[in-house]
Amino acid sequence: MTPVSARRGALYVSVAATAWGTGGAAGSLLFQSGGLGPVGVSLWRYLLGAAFLLALVRLTGGRLDRFSPRVVVVGVGMAVYQTAYFASIAESGVALATVVTMGATPVFTALGGRFLLRERLGRVGLAALLTALAGLALLTGETALGGGGGLGGIAFALLSAAGYAGVTLFSRRHQDDPQGTAVGGFLVGAACLAPFALAGGVLPEFSVSSVALLLYLGAVPTALAYGLFFRALTALSATTVSIISLGEAAGAALLGVVLFGERLTPLAWSGCALLLTAVVVLTARAGDG
Repeated sequence: MTPVSARRGALYVSVAATAWGTGGAAGSLLFQSGGLGPVGVSLWRYLLGAAFLLALVRLTGGRLDRFSPRVVVVGVGMAVYQTAYFASIAESGVALATVVTMGATPVFTALGGRFLLRERLGRVGLAALLTALAGLALLTGETALGGGGGLGGIAFALLSAAGYAGVTLFSRRHQDDPQGTAVGGFLVGAACLAPFALAGGVLPEFSVSSVALLLYLGAVPTALAYGLFFRALTALSATTVSIISLGEAAGAALLGVVLFGERLTPLAWSGCALLLTAVVVLTARAGDG
């Protein structure tokens, strides 16, 4: 496996975060038009993600290492946090689910990195974490508070954040073949979800829009994003990866302004600026390291 530089790893995480930013919206649309619940959406996402990533490896002439037994842990974790995230969206909406999940994830990851991996956050890293969390609060706080949502949605979001942090820390500790980890994790995750999906209905309501959404969900926020994510973990600390991932919120907001004519308040623009500042600082720091 060709080593990845810290700067390239930071770029990979930034691209993955941008792709992830569209995943929640795609899932929400599938709830409405595809007739699928959180488990069904997650199952299709992983199956299609594995298929797309395997096809990409074959087309580029690459190969997968033998699957390590550790992909079982990764796959179970992915099944838990992905389904919990979509369940939070179903309970409380995209805004609250995204805010709580994204806000709690770097905190859980930083704590786990410090006590389990002996990763030191440092002054710059701590400042970037606090800056990113402040930016996230300014960008999405008003939307999240206005959207309501009960304790069930928040609990699912916290479970998703804990699962995501666990997979990040485990993958950082055991740096196996990134593409093999992603494909293996997708397949194990799908196997975990299959019995529940079959019980609740696994076939979507086929239409042009639902098929397009499923294909997009499998290709971009899954195959592409996770392939880059696991690659980045070979070069960057778990906490750095989780903080840069918060740039997803700023990217999604800016995309809404450019493509859909949405308007941001001055506080929201300030939040975007803080989030992007944290990402730029950590990316530059990674390049200097």
